[in-house]
Amino acid sequence: MSGIPEPEEFRAAARQWLTGVAAARADRREWGRGDDSVAVFENWSEAEEREHTDRIRDWERTRFDHGWGALDWPPEHGGRELPSYYEQLYRVEESGFDVPRRTEVFPVTQQLVAPAIRIWGTEEQRRRWLRPMLRTDELACQLFSETEAGSDLAAVRTRAVRQDDGWVLSGHKIWTSGARVATWGVAVCRSDPDAPKHAGITVFLVRMDAPGVVVRPIRQMTGGSSFNEVYLDDVFVPDTDRLGPVGEGWRVTLTVLAAERLDSGGLGLDNADRALDLARHLPRPLTDGEQQRSADLFVRSLVQRLTGLRVTAALAAGREPGAEASVGKLHATATLRATTDLVQQLLGPRLAADTGEWGTFAWTEHLLGAPGYRIAGGSDEIQRNILAERVLGLPKEPKGAGR
Repeated sequence: MSGIPEPEEFRAAARQWLTGVAAARADRREWGRGDDSVAVFENWSEAEEREHTDRIRDWERTRFDHGWGALDWPPEHGGRELPSYYEQLYRVEESGFDVPRRTEVFPVTQQLVAPAIRIWGTEEQRRRWLRPMLRTDELACQLFSETEAGSDLAAVRTRAVRQDDGWVLSGHKIWTSGARVATWGVAVCRSDPDAPKHAGITVFLVRMDAPGVVVRPIRQMTGGSSFNEVYLDDVFVPDTDRLGPVGEGWRVTLTVLAAERLDSGGLGLDNADRALDLARHLPRPLTDGEQQRSADLFVRSLVQRLTGLRVTAALAAGREPGAEASVGKLHATATLRATTDLVQQLLGPRLAADTGEWGTFAWTEHLLGAPGYRIAGGSDEIQRNILAERVLGLPKEPKGAGR
């Protein structure tokens, strides 16, 4: 561990640097003042999304240029080669300062796509993409899900046909966050329709401004359009933009999905804390049922945090978390549901009436957005299958069983 600062030394240095470049954040727990948004998915127009993306990018570049970005990456990519959990230590310190909150396209780029390129990319691809993505000069989105291949990602139908020195991609992707602001899209495609389901898949990095790429926003229940559908209409991709071997894209895809599940373990904790604050500031005594739900949410959020520490410990030991990531994802979606249940009980009709009262109607965006994370990053059913097979050792259910 030579050259690696002790955690407390590292945190003190991070606080000192942050103090010089950002203002301290006012106490977010000051009830009744400030932003009361608890949205799970942002409710922005395209112009607002681009404006906010630019602010985040400016901050991420500042971090990177001063040695506080890409902390666990080697120096040749602009990092400091610190243990992975030092990024989480930094984030704890950063949370006390008024800096832009990252939207989903940033962790997708830095924590999902860049590591996949590091593992599967050629030397030329690493030189070309890694530093720009870690610095957020380039942003990437996931072109994974399809209307008939959501959690069953191996069932993708988007075609990749070899042509001269490249490929022609044709198909339709859906539920893509950040597609309007991303430079690149990581596309999972079927390159051999005659191969078995998990074979014959190849992954490409597609320029989002390439001819034939069409991005259309999907209107959500909240009224916003965080997600998009992306049409690939005979899009030419040079073979130099293929990621990983031809026909082995399923392995590349699993690399991205594993990282996504690791990143989802902290989902919903801020809103759970806000819901417990709501219970504390309710202008009446809590009923027995409300006390029970509040206690349940407190315990769930505590268990979720402890699970996150287990993931961090696995990373610190140089081991890729497996079951911990799936358990964390399941806890996260359960915490989101428990948060909704408590808030509905506490607010009653006030939740549905836009009276302008702080901290009431704002919860509708949590209520309407939270169910989406039962699907995102691998559905709850997929996580349970992973635990059943890899932890309990249960056999896979034969096709057609129970029908």
